[in-house]
Amino acid sequence: MIALSNVSKHYGRQLLFVEASLQIDPGEKVGLVGPNGSGKSTLFRMIAGEEEPDDGQVSVPKGLRIGWFKQDAADASGRSVLDEAIAGSGQAGELHHELFELEHALADPERADEMDAILARFGEVQEKYQALGGYELEAKARTVLDGLGFRPEQVDGDVGALSGGWKMRVAIAKVLIGAADVLLLDEPTNHLDIESILWLEGFLRDTDAAILMTCHDRDFMNRVVTRLVDVDEGELVSYTGNYEYYERERAVRATRDEAAYARQQKMLEKEERFIARFEKHAAKAAQVQSRVKKLDKIEKLEAPKKRVIVPFEFRTPPRSGNDVAILSGVTKRYGDRALYDRFDFEIRRQERWCVMGVNGAGKSTLLKMIAGVLQPDSGSVRLGASLKLGYFSQSALEILDPKKTVWEEIDGRFPLPSIATKRNLLGAFQFGEDDVTKRIHMLSGGERSRLVLAQMLFDPPNFLVLDEPTNHLDLATKEMLVQTLHEFEGTMLFVSHDRTFLKGLATHVLDLSGNGGRSPLVFQHSYTDWVERTGHEAPGVHA
Repeated sequence: MIALSNVSKHYGRQLLFVEASLQIDPGEKVGLVGPNGSGKSTLFRMIAGEEEPDDGQVSVPKGLRIGWFKQDAADASGRSVLDEAIAGSGQAGELHHELFELEHALADPERADEMDAILARFGEVQEKYQALGGYELEAKARTVLDGLGFRPEQVDGDVGALSGGWKMRVAIAKVLIGAADVLLLDEPTNHLDIESILWLEGFLRDTDAAILMTCHDRDFMNRVVTRLVDVDEGELVSYTGNYEYYERERAVRATRDEAAYARQQKMLEKEERFIARFEKHAAKAAQVQSRVKKLDKIEKLEAPKKRVIVPFEFRTPPRSGNDVAILSGVTKRYGDRALYDRFDFEIRRQERWCVMGVNGAGKSTLLKMIAGVLQPDSGSVRLGASLKLGYFSQSALEILDPKKTVWEEIDGRFPLPSIATKRNLLGAFQFGEDDVTKRIHMLSGGERSRLVLAQMLFDPPNFLVLDEPTNHLDLATKEMLVQTLHEFEGTMLFVSHDRTFLKGLATHVLDLSGNGGRSPLVFQHSYTDWVERTGHEAPGVHA
């Protein structure tokens, strides 16, 4: 269906693809992996026709319908969420909006003299709309928006009133509602909570459309894709299977490549020693020349490059008291709605609590009350003795000075440690030599999150309160963070939609959706045990 043949592409001195080839068949579900800057987004743009390769060919059948979700989706306003979502469904979406405008025109007394023409056009549009299945379109749109976490009042409200994250959900809905033959999805889970992620998994598994996607959620990739394509040093290397198979097979290939390189190096050294030893011996001249020619003809293998995840070894935080946080009779209301009603909850030293709950259940509100950012309406939140609290939220990114470089931010905040120590810190959070000179205003959301987390863990608190710390983080950084925090000797309270993070760290679960009633469910065991006990990975969503 879609074929890239011997494609080469470069930007300035950076070579992204070298005679790379790829084929995507109808209905196939393909995951695209590779380090930042390897060319994944460029590949999407070439398939979508926004860019041309320098050499080679990108073949896309004429009339193929491509739905493309990208992180820089345009802002939207002036329509309802429903209407904006329907706008992504091609001709049916255009006809839907024309019908809406014609209905308003028919009710406009100032256009009475145009009524015959408006009625005639209304009949034409209505007939075309019905033939395209347009009257099922609104029901489909509402189903998709519900799956993505929109409440009914949001669906009919102004899209312009939504936050950036919710507008990105609308952008995803537009792509899913359109009857595309191919879906290009660039990090579709970034702005979703776990309930919406689980719904999207099912939607993508069931769709007949072919899929090419990047995603930083290991579980999501495992459950959706049937093939992985690794953008590796200019090549597109395919692995049939899910993400776990890709990891195993890639490790096998890496071991094989290292062994082949070591064997060749050993052989080259042996031949070069012979040449150096006998090059001046007349009796061995023929043998020497033969071996020189042999070496000239051998295709030299390059040393295999390794992508290594190195957990950052931070200092041991100071010991806190055994009672870390005690909530007594806490009540918190928003209008007539009570998020918490005389709620009692206790966190003890070295416990790692994950907070679960559907949208609006009060997850972030709880973290804000414990962090002291928000006060309860009644009751008390008491923190224990010798406590050093570190609070990460999306607004924490605002503490960064946009005019400074990455290095200036770290060096200014921690002037006493050695340059090598600070370089190691930045390297652990995926800031290489070129990245440390970037100004903060040029960083992506994921890069800013990594920088804030690096600062927080360099001088670690003994109580970490983390609200969606893995948003925008790539798989390598997430795995490093899980390994790093697994050795953390302090206490944790966090909200996360990343199941690798939840399974790797949570020793206790607080389910704010309750156990069939209104009271939160306190589960004194790990997230993995909670999933086994309840049969779902998120409140009300069955695994």
